[in-house]
Amino acid sequence: MGLFSKLFGRKETLLPAVDLGVLGTDVHSHFIPGIDDGAQTLEQSIALLTAMRELGYRKVITTPHSMADGFRNTPEIIRGGLEKLRAEVARVGLDIQVDAAAEYYLDHELEKKVSERTVLTFGDNLLLFELPFISEPAVLHSVIFQMQTMGYRPVLAHPERYGFWYQHFNRYEELKERGVLFQLNTVALGGAYGPQAKQIAERLVDAGFYELLGSDCHHMGHIEAIRNALTRPHLHKLLASGKLLNAQL
Repeated sequence: MGLFSKLFGRKETLLPAVDLGVLGTDVHSHFIPGIDDGAQTLEQSIALLTAMRELGYRKVITTPHSMADGFRNTPEIIRGGLEKLRAEVARVGLDIQVDAAAEYYLDHELEKKVSERTVLTFGDNLLLFELPFISEPAVLHSVIFQMQTMGYRPVLAHPERYGFWYQHFNRYEELKERGVLFQLNTVALGGAYGPQAKQIAERLVDAGFYELLGSDCHHMGHIEAIRNALTRPHLHKLLASGKLLNAQL
């Protein structure tokens, strides 16, 4: 932990707030009301979308959780919720486009969903998935291979949050070699998940490993955390890298 101790002690020089409008699209959020641990009412959804528009976003691809044990959101449930949310966005006259995919938990049902093509994707067959926070699943590489065999492009949500890799940076390198895209949670650069996650996020930025930036926004607390991250040097570096795909979505 000596390296982490040295890194945590460094003083960060903040920069002027970046304009997230250059991204155009946010790719990870929980805005469809009442179907996961994000917004619970249409009023909350509209408040969050209004805040996202004020941050500069013109489009969001919201991604409700989909898992075997917990939020069992099917494509039908998600599309139904999206329709209601779009209708409310139009009713209040909010100038933001809303699309939807899902954030798939790598559990015992994900392989079946992929093989049956009952997954929601965004962009060019991008499939967002997350891992358990306790340990790396034994089937991780086989599921990634299955996704790719079925024509999907796997996108790993918030790799900076998986503490079991913090002392094994080579695991990130192996995933990149396998063609996995990485999605950063903006708030990680502001320290929202603690100093270790922040330092790993910065290291991944330095390595050029991120292709997508997402809010993972669930509530107004996350909006404040995003604002707190706007002055962080590594967010400036990532936006200037030319590697992000958000603007193409």
